[in-house]
Amino acid sequence: MESGKGRFLSRTPELPEEYTRAIGSEEINALPLRRFEGEIYLVRTEGQRKAAIKRLRAERVLGFDTETRPTFRKGQPQHPPALVQLAGSDCVYLFQISLLPFSDGLLDLLADVALLKAGVSVRDDLKGLKSLAPFEEAGFLDLGEVARTLKMQTHGLRGLAANLLGFRISKGAQCTNWARTNLSAQQIAYAATDAWVSREIYLAMQRLGVV
Repeated sequence: MESGKGRFLSRTPELPEEYTRAIGSEEINALPLRRFEGEIYLVRTEGQRKAAIKRLRAERVLGFDTETRPTFRKGQPQHPPALVQLAGSDCVYLFQISLLPFSDGLLDLLADVALLKAGVSVRDDLKGLKSLAPFEEAGFLDLGEVARTLKMQTHGLRGLAANLLGFRISKGAQCTNWARTNLSAQQIAYAATDAWVSREIYLAMQRLGVV
């Protein structure tokens, strides 16, 4: 999914085989484990939100992701997103929208066509966010869709990180309670890493001349 214009080259380039081949879980698990090691800011007050939006608007590219409290019973309605993660060049902001209303400056940022937001499976993330408040997204780039266009065999965040960045990321906190008031250190690191890796994958694709 690509919201905004001019994100792709007019001619799809040929990628070297090292990037288009399939990567198995055994090969991924042999790679070094990495996580985001910069500044992470939890956003849960109006003042924190205003400061976060101001700093993020100074960026050119943001890594984007959301986290949602999982459902474990068949037929149970899906919970709305509880967290929005946005990664800049040197920091990541975690907006706890289960505590802070999903409105105002954050919506404007997600609708800004001039600010590129890169992530994986962004269509599902945006659908969940729109269940909280209506908005018209702009400036989003789905890295998984780019990978499919390039005929890469890896489309998910973990596979793309392994393929393009040469390291693996943990998915251990994926099915935890993201709606809790006080997130654990493991949850904070996991959420920040996913947004950071999305930005790094985009930059790697840019270096290869495919976005």
